[in-house]
Amino acid sequence: MLRYTVVRGGLGLLTVRRACLSPRLTHSAPKTEYRPIKKVMVANRGEIAIRVFRACTELGIRTVAVYSEQDTGQMHRQKADEAYLIGKGLPPVAAYLDIPDIIKVAKNNNVDAIHPGYGFLSERADFAQACADAGVMFIGPSPETVRKMGDKVEARSLAISAGVPVVPGTEYPITCLQDAQVFTQTYGFPIIFKAAYGGGGRGMRVVREYEVSPLWLAVHGAHRQIQIVGYENAGTVEFLVDRHGKHYFIEVNSRLQVEHTVTEEITDVDLVHAQLRVCEGRSLPELGLRQDKIRVNGCAIQCRVTTEDPSRGFQPDTGRIEVFRSGEGMGIRLDSASAFQGAVISPHYDSLLVKVIASGKDLQTAASKMSRALAEFRVRGVKTNIPFLQNVFANHQFLHSTVDTQFIDENQELFNLKPTQNRAQKLLHYLGHVMVNGPTTPIPVKAKPSSIDPVIPPGDPPVGFRDILLRDGPEGFAKAVRAHQGLLLMDTTFRDAHQSLLATRVRTHDLKMISPFVSHNFSNLFSLENWGGATFDVAMRFLSECPWKRLQELRALIPNVPFQMLLRGANAVGYTNYPDNAVFKFCEVAKENGMDIFRVFDSLNYLPNMLLGMEAAGAAGGVVEAAISYTGDVSDPMRQKYSLDYYVKLADELVKAGTHILCIKDMAGLLKPEASKLLIGSLRDRFPDVPIHVHTHDTAGAGVAAMLACAEAGADVVDVAVDSMAGMTSQPSMGAIVACAKGTKLDTGIALEKVFDYSEYWEVARGLYAPFDCTATMKSGNADVYENEIPGGQYTNLHFQAHSMGLGNKFKEVKKAYTEANKLLGDLIKVTPSSKIVGDLAQFMVQNNLTRAEVEERADELSFPLSVVEFLQGYIGIPHGGFPEPFRSKVLKSLARIEGRPGASLPPMDFQALEVGLRAAHGDEITPEDVMSAAMYPKVFQEFKEFTANFGPVDCLNTRLFLDGPKIAEEFEVELERGKILHIKALALGDLNKAGQREVFFELNGQLRSVLVKDTVAMKEMKFHPKAQKSIKGQVGAPMPGKVEKGQPLCVLSAMKMETVVNSPVAGTVKVVYVTADTSLEGDDLIMEIEE
Repeated sequence: MLRYTVVRGGLGLLTVRRACLSPRLTHSAPKTEYRPIKKVMVANRGEIAIRVFRACTELGIRTVAVYSEQDTGQMHRQKADEAYLIGKGLPPVAAYLDIPDIIKVAKNNNVDAIHPGYGFLSERADFAQACADAGVMFIGPSPETVRKMGDKVEARSLAISAGVPVVPGTEYPITCLQDAQVFTQTYGFPIIFKAAYGGGGRGMRVVREYEVSPLWLAVHGAHRQIQIVGYENAGTVEFLVDRHGKHYFIEVNSRLQVEHTVTEEITDVDLVHAQLRVCEGRSLPELGLRQDKIRVNGCAIQCRVTTEDPSRGFQPDTGRIEVFRSGEGMGIRLDSASAFQGAVISPHYDSLLVKVIASGKDLQTAASKMSRALAEFRVRGVKTNIPFLQNVFANHQFLHSTVDTQFIDENQELFNLKPTQNRAQKLLHYLGHVMVNGPTTPIPVKAKPSSIDPVIPPGDPPVGFRDILLRDGPEGFAKAVRAHQGLLLMDTTFRDAHQSLLATRVRTHDLKMISPFVSHNFSNLFSLENWGGATFDVAMRFLSECPWKRLQELRALIPNVPFQMLLRGANAVGYTNYPDNAVFKFCEVAKENGMDIFRVFDSLNYLPNMLLGMEAAGAAGGVVEAAISYTGDVSDPMRQKYSLDYYVKLADELVKAGTHILCIKDMAGLLKPEASKLLIGSLRDRFPDVPIHVHTHDTAGAGVAAMLACAEAGADVVDVAVDSMAGMTSQPSMGAIVACAKGTKLDTGIALEKVFDYSEYWEVARGLYAPFDCTATMKSGNADVYENEIPGGQYTNLHFQAHSMGLGNKFKEVKKAYTEANKLLGDLIKVTPSSKIVGDLAQFMVQNNLTRAEVEERADELSFPLSVVEFLQGYIGIPHGGFPEPFRSKVLKSLARIEGRPGASLPPMDFQALEVGLRAAHGDEITPEDVMSAAMYPKVFQEFKEFTANFGPVDCLNTRLFLDGPKIAEEFEVELERGKILHIKALALGDLNKAGQREVFFELNGQLRSVLVKDTVAMKEMKFHPKAQKSIKGQVGAPMPGKVEKGQPLCVLSAMKMETVVNSPVAGTVKVVYVTADTSLEGDDLIMEIEE
């Protein structure tokens, strides 16, 4: 837990020659024979062993280390002149308690004296006696003194007989509840139970109600340590000090104290030197140590930096130290254990990494040095208590007031820990993972990203259409659009173009690179479509980046062009229904983050769903662009379901509802030039003052002709994509439209040469996404889209899927099945999610070799895809013309049917409760944008947060590194933020180890770094303990590494002298237990499954 010691004022010296507990505690001892020490063994490990070795080296004494089988890699054995294994075959702690083996090693290697350190055997009288019997000096008190001081009851009796004040306590160790009750009836609660003969590292326990623990001594009060002159060699007497300054004896530790460094810093006395010299037979006067000569200089503070997690009750953490950088400088002393890069922290021993001692003229000076030193530390790979310690040194009470044993309880803000960023090391983990296991995002085709980075053209930003929007509001903006001379363009390159051609995989990194050029040279664009639709979840799911951050960063780079997004009506940016308040809140947050125009549509043109989305966008202050999804052919008199009259009547409703702009959304590219004239001409005649915006895809190759026909018929805006991202299932070519309109009444005002420059960037950038490019399997568009009516993006996806399943030669059959599935479902408007429903049914028919007639005939017995069933139930709304009967009734049978708007019956979403849950799971860095991401896609957001927690800000990497990782010996830079640039070089890829990992080596800012990466392919063939899945409440994972012991309520984990009770997270029945007693576990290893 909290381990710091502050010493200031007139404290006495720790080391003396023979003395006993008496009121004076200072009488002299008889002269003893001088026996020089030439070789010292330390029967201990870690920091204290190293501390003694250093003192011995300074005095010219040869050193010997001992180590257990688990400590072969520890630093203390390297710091000694000689090192020997002890306790072979014994458990980790037992090895250091093996007295016969330790004595044997000492005798075999001519050791003169043994220093016990602290802990382990340091207060064992039998060890001190064994040393004496073997003729080896014990650097500490005599065996009899150790025995007396180790008996807490006898030590207490000695203090009483010497007239030293003591706190109320039991005279003898209690053995039953009745004894404790008698004591508490006299002195009340709280009390402290303390082990009468040592607690094995468990410490004192505060008891606030009746408990019993055999052989424990109860004491009462508040705790502080002081060090005094006392007896032969080193020892520490512990007292309690009350608020009035009165002190009360607790116990004597007959050894060097953990906090001895504080005494050394303020007295300038090397206590270990003194221990060694006293053991040799030197007197205190010979060492120049007299009590009246001891002077206290300033103040010193010690912090124990440990691998403990304060947020989890200071549970020990284990693992490999990937990065270690200490705090140093004037006034700082470091006594380290095995704190170095590559060190493995095991669960077997104390969790100390390093003791940091700060000294200064007063408390404030020492505290400021300590705070600075702690801030300089960088420890990666394991959790530490440094954030907690930093909070302590920022606490006003600690720095300026009296601190007592209730300090932590009364200052719970100490546990408001600032999370460490650790960005560089996380990025190395990601790069190593890609180098070992390949891309983290699914790759449709085997193609490598281009090795050529795109060149960014220069330019300066002028005023754009967004300035009109900000000045005049949505209504004024719509009027300006309608009054504009010439054709306006919306550029879809930032969203729908790459959604259609590159599986929505274009990253924010590449969008940001070209954004300044767009801002500078395309300020007269109507808008830039860059958000919403599939990009929202794909950003988190496959690109591991925040969609909101994309919006924020693009807004900062393009302040003058309006941004446009695709809103799926009542479905927002999801594929399901949300409570109404969720849709409203989403639009509000989107507008606050820089969104301007909301293109609102519904996949079935279901008016109630559209009206909700329009109302939400309008309430947020956005420009509402109501979009009618187009299907069929208004120029074909034989196709009457979606006739011209249907579209005009629907447009009437949307204009009445207050849309600022009317849009025709031709998601499959079905608008032919003649149909374009007919539809747009009719809408222009009907609504002369309403701006009309047309969207299409160029799958059939007639997109440019259709959009020019729309413009001639009265459309104000048409959608285009830059040339190298246009055509096929994307939008028509920007360059073609600009060139065709130039010099006519439709002139766009866009410089054609700037389009060429813009296109050149994307031509090279597109090469980075070769693994996702539709041209890997699809070489051209196809006019058969007029028959199958497959939307652009879905056409690409179906083509990929057919080839990935080995059905590339049967894609024609897939398209035919799509046509038949559409007819089965009643001839739907097809756009996400309705297009997916048709696609799912088509694939179901192909996989099961079913015709339309067979599906209709066997509808009551077939197991249809869930999306089809839910559509027929009414989950996404009611299609134009109603549901197909009797097909619907045969499929649903007795299943429930939803009447009316699906989201209307959903209860409001509790955003406050959602935020509380997110903060509990991911910390206090949760933003309002995060809350909305979790509201839209709970599981995807959870996985995204887990990914970024492990791999850091991967959006800082360029696309080739993100997808393919670096090549060996490649050097590159990564800009984390302005002024923080990482210089990285990939060095080597290691062999597979027994844990299924490979070590990947890098050079980071000139320093060697390495990360261990699990080889996912190799691990499939290796057996490991299963890990608990955080998303499943009934799976109980180990909160820390350790061993399982019997106990209640579920089990007890023991590690590093710490026991942790694992409680059930849910009420239920234990289904499977994965552990037995003495099972060794790592963090998050699965312990059991509980069925709720």
